Amino acid sequence: MLQLQIVNFRCGSYLIVEGKSDTDHFYIIQKGQVQCNKNSESYPLGPGDFVGVVPCMSGHLQIETAIARTDVVAIAVKKDQYPDLIAQNTPVALKIIKTFANRMRIMNEMLTKATLHSVVQDTNIQIFNVASYFEKTGKRDIATYAYYQFLKTRPVGKEADIAKQKFVALKPSSHAVYYEPTQDMTRSYPQDTMIFSEAQAGADMFIIQKGEVAISKVVNGNEVVLALLKRGDMFGEMALLENKPRSANAIAHSDCVLMVVNRSNFNQMVSTQPQMIAKLTTTLADRLWSMYRQLDNASLSEPHAKMIDMLCLQVEKQRIELGTTKVSLQTEITPKDLANMCGLPNNQQPMAISQLNNDSNVNIVAGKIFIKDVLELTKQAAFYRKQNSKTMQ
Repeated sequence: MLQLQIVNFRCGSYLIVEGKSDTDHFYIIQKGQVQCNKNSESYPLGPGDFVGVVPCMSGHLQIETAIARTDVVAIAVKKDQYPDLIAQNTPVALKIIKTFANRMRIMNEMLTKATLHSVVQDTNIQIFNVASYFEKTGKRDIATYAYYQFLKTRPVGKEADIAKQKFVALKPSSHAVYYEPTQDMTRSYPQDTMIFSEAQAGADMFIIQKGEVAISKVVNGNEVVLALLKRGDMFGEMALLENKPRSANAIAHSDCVLMVVNRSNFNQMVSTQPQMIAKLTTTLADRLWSMYRQLDNASLSEPHAKMIDMLCLQVEKQRIELGTTKVSLQTEITPKDLANMCGLPNNQQPMAISQLNNDSNVNIVAGKIFIKDVLELTKQAAFYRKQNSKTMQ
């Protein structure tokens, strides 16, 4: 039987503190008001809201500080109790997931603005911009798919005429697939083909069964990679949960096999598969935690510092146990991948990649980044963040 603990906080006391490791539980506020702070951002929470759920479900350190602004009564939920909570109270799970989806959309905008110093609107002209960008960078299969999706939303006009010409020219040699949705429960995508474009309408979520998927955005002629997802990861949930246009591009980073989840079978999953919903919650929490870390990375001004810190972030996602023994790591990340994750403009990438190649703790093996000492990398990244924090004060 599920037994949850009731916790009382006096006004002015701390529920959670940024950087602490007390992440085996989260709180559901029953009574009172809480103020959450992260860097310069501050927002209130009240009854029915959640505190500390992202680090709890992702298994990372606390990402913000929460202070009781009145006397607060909260329910403490341990991570291992979450599947039972879902089974007994489906609306709680749905609220957490929808809260995550909404927060991720906000974080996507903040991250894009911080990284590329601009934001984009989820309008159909953005699909045209995406297609143009990938055509210019030589990724013709992605461009073909995006031009087609743009024409579905705007079949006439100046940009439509250009898109038609481009699509007709590119289509005969394209490997793009699934221009239109199907009822297939699994789909296969060749490497460097598009699964969906930002600003595209869509209501399917995907679970990766094989391969890797890059999640990215295109702003002002530059691409920023928000995440590189692997087998078992889920994506596309925001459009499914919020019924809004896609907030980012999903591109097959390698040959992929994906399981498709639509609204009908998602609702069935929520009511019958609590373990699957717990997995989705963990996936979203991981992604939100990564976005918070990427936002910290975006504040670094020096390209080499950004590259090292971003590489450290990719290692942190793997939760490698670091003791006193030296640990080396062969990644699947190319220097170009890393530069794109940092959102570095194309004209800054050659120098940043050259500096990375010359870093004493990094080797390039078969085009992929090899880290000689993971602990040394984490210290190096922490030093850059600390120096940046002093500069900003």
